[in-house]
Amino acid sequence: MDAIEIIQTKRDGGTLSKKQIDWFIKKFSDGENIPDEQAAALAMSIFFNGMEAEELTNWTKAMVDSGVTLDLSSVGKPTVDKHSTGGVGDKVSLILVPLIASCGLAVPQLSGRGLGHGGGTLDKMEAISGWTASLSEEKMLTQLREIGGIIAAANEDINPADRRLYELRDVTHTVDSIPLIASSIMSKKIAEGTEALVLDVKTGSGAFMVDFEQARTLAKTMVELGKNSGMKTVALITSMETVLGNNAGNALEVSESLEVLEGGGPKDLIEVTLALAQEMLSLSGVDLDPGEVLASGKPREVFEEMVSAQGGDLSKGLPVADYRKTINASSTGYLSKLDCRSVGVAAWRLGAGRAKKEDSVSPTAGIICLAKPGDYINAGEPVLELHGDTEKCFDPAIDALEGAIEISDSSPDDLPLIMDKIAI
Repeated sequence: MDAIEIIQTKRDGGTLSKKQIDWFIKKFSDGENIPDEQAAALAMSIFFNGMEAEELTNWTKAMVDSGVTLDLSSVGKPTVDKHSTGGVGDKVSLILVPLIASCGLAVPQLSGRGLGHGGGTLDKMEAISGWTASLSEEKMLTQLREIGGIIAAANEDINPADRRLYELRDVTHTVDSIPLIASSIMSKKIAEGTEALVLDVKTGSGAFMVDFEQARTLAKTMVELGKNSGMKTVALITSMETVLGNNAGNALEVSESLEVLEGGGPKDLIEVTLALAQEMLSLSGVDLDPGEVLASGKPREVFEEMVSAQGGDLSKGLPVADYRKTINASSTGYLSKLDCRSVGVAAWRLGAGRAKKEDSVSPTAGIICLAKPGDYINAGEPVLELHGDTEKCFDPAIDALEGAIEISDSSPDDLPLIMDKIAI
């Protein structure tokens, strides 16, 4: 095998064989003979020329095989997970994992940290005093058996090929390639060893896939990869035109998740959570109403158990920002637009997100939406409340919100949150 020949095949629009893919991924993940420049060149060739269905299946399997695959057979319960492509205010996992665990299933939610305007699940959980994302495989299995849910960082032995390739994609601007996105997400989830997976593919201003048809193509590609790997997979395409819930920012989102677990919380967040929960239960053959289970209060108890098992202490309360500033309505009328990406970038500039994976994040920084699209608001009333650790963080955040808020004489159309379902 020859790396240059493989790159040339893909550069010229050809299809890589299984042998070529297996050889390249193994050598690259082992750090043997494949320098970063050649891996980046292959990623760029895939970015421009795409991959055939069988080729992408082989690529994904090779990435899975580059590391260990978790064996969840000793858990003693059906296993199911959820993956979101990310958005602003997307704290669904914090509610969904204990909810599904309360239904008798095991949810091995291996999550990541945020980059750019989207928040990371681990960043949110780390706002809880003492909570740790790092668990040994033995501890993961024990917690799944005893509690039914984990939210944790992936073991570094899982899919090292994806970790190395993603770093190169990030610096070569080849992240937004559907084959590379789909194989990255699905290879990690397949290596996780779960029996079933529900995908939340977001579309709209605050989503990675802004265009609906692109989001649909990504969802279909990932569902096909799940099917080809023997994992039951369904995708929902959900709207990310505005913030999900009211809060964006780490501790702020934990607080809002607790509201939902305690019987309150925003309707849009509850709707998306219950829709995903229903799909997870259906894939696992469990006939329960997730709304009734959520209302029972048991998921709140399970969340407490999950947090405690990972060293966290909710009784110490959540951290709060030292400084706050409101953005007020400039006129009277209906809030017709609250641009999701702008709010996400503003929260990032306040300190809730990171520009590079090495950056630290503030647990307290973020934004509370005091009004959402469709609400009637008077001139001078607050629309957003900005939270920051220093006064100087507000100016760049306010700059990001330029043009993000629109007020009109008529209420905007009520668009659906659940836009499509992909099941093959």
